[in-house]
Amino acid sequence: MARRKDATRRPWLLPVGAVLAVSACSGPTVINTGEPHTPIATSAPRPTLPSYTTNAHLATADEFYATSGDQQAYYFTTPSGRWRCAIIPHAQAGCQAAGAATLPITGAPTAVTRADGSQVTPKALVIDRDDDAQFVAAEDDPFVLQPGPAATLPFGTVLAAAGFRCNVQEASGVSCGSEASGKGFTFSTDGYAAIYTDVPQ
Repeated sequence: MARRKDATRRPWLLPVGAVLAVSACSGPTVINTGEPHTPIATSAPRPTLPSYTTNAHLATADEFYATSGDQQAYYFTTPSGRWRCAIIPHAQAGCQAAGAATLPITGAPTAVTRADGSQVTPKALVIDRDDDAQFVAAEDDPFVLQPGPAATLPFGTVLAAAGFRCNVQEASGVSCGSEASGKGFTFSTDGYAAIYTDVPQ
């Protein structure tokens, strides 16, 4: 009788294998270490150049389009006549000092490294379609209209053409930027910055 009573009292006991199977089906154990939650870093949004609500500041691009040697580009001279610049369609925009072998920009490097490792004096400041602004040797004066001079880009006027835009302002100097990357440069004889500075709207 006692044996029968024990058998009826423990119907809930399961074989060991069944217990392990139930344990394996439960989810992973969460361990709280007490450290603060750190969200996964996301890439910063790509910079963009300002959009225009009016065409009041835009130059007529055709007035600056010219052929120099075998290159067709949008060439301009600053109102002071000190700088020669160009937008080379869908490739780059850049400026160099008129008649100067070096760039008279405070803080500009005195030498840059070529692909072959040699050191050369930079003659131009350039923004490519996708890269950061950089100082380059600029052989053959690609930003100077030959024969020139190129048309003057007035203060506060934006030359926007072929994937780039450039302007000249009395307060900040010359600025060019890439429409594709949002990157650019701004410079004057007092210094430079790797950012495009738009004219006030």
